[in-house]
Amino acid sequence: MTTQTTTRAQIFPQTQPQILPEKFVYLEDIVPSILQEVRYAGFHNFVGRPVPSYLSSVIITTEPVALALKAIQEELNPFQLTLKIYDAYRPQDASDYFAMWAQDPDDQLTQKEFYPAIHKRNLFEAGYIAKRSSHSRGSAVDLTIVPLPEPHQPKWKPGEPVLDGRLPRGQRFADNSIDMGTSFDCLDELSHTQNPALPPEVRANRLLLKSLMEKHGFQNYWREWWHFGLVNEPYPDTYFNFPVR
Repeated sequence: MTTQTTTRAQIFPQTQPQILPEKFVYLEDIVPSILQEVRYAGFHNFVGRPVPSYLSSVIITTEPVALALKAIQEELNPFQLTLKIYDAYRPQDASDYFAMWAQDPDDQLTQKEFYPAIHKRNLFEAGYIAKRSSHSRGSAVDLTIVPLPEPHQPKWKPGEPVLDGRLPRGQRFADNSIDMGTSFDCLDELSHTQNPALPPEVRANRLLLKSLMEKHGFQNYWREWWHFGLVNEPYPDTYFNFPVR
C-alpha cells in the first residue's frame, strides 16, 4: 500500500508538452479565465495520491466541450461568477488504476471524505466509478461554480484530517465553490443532483449549474452534481489513453 509520504516527484518524471490528438485542446488555450483544480494530479482525491497518467495540472478536453464552456463562462461573467474544472479528459490508464485501487481493502485513506457510506469494492456496482469512463472519450467534465473575486482555498496535504464530505459547508474541507452540498467526488446519495434532502440554497446552486450546462449541450449524470457529458460528442465510441501533460 502506498504511504501518505509518497511525493509526486517520486511517481512522475519531468515531462514536456505534447501534441494532442485531433479535436483535442488545452482548455486554457480556449478560455483561460476558467479556474482549474486538477484533483487527480494531486493528493486531494478519493485515492489519496496522484493518479498515474496525470503528469501535469492541466485540463484537456475536446474542442466542442471547450467552446461550450467558453459560452457558459461568458454567461456567468456579468454575475461575478466563474467555472472551475476538476477533471475533463481522463486517460484509460487512470480508470484502470481506479479498478486496481478498489480491490485493495487495506487502503481506506480517504474513505471518510469521499465514500463514507459505501465499501470501496462496491463503488463500480453503485455507478460511481466506471472501468471505461466517458471522461476517456474526451467530452465529459467535472466542474463547479466559484464566486469572484476568487475566495481563498486551503490546499489539503497528506497527513491532514480527512473530513466527511457530507458535512455542511464550514465543517467539511473548504472549497471555494458556491455551496453544492457535498465535497467534489463525495460518492454518496447526498451528491445525487436532485436529492430532495438538500437545503434550498444548495438545490438552487445545483440547478444553476445544471441549467447552464444543459442549455449548452451537456447532460448531467444524476448521481453526481459535478459530472456532465456533451451530448453530441465527437468520439462517442473511442477511449483514449494519452497522458495529461
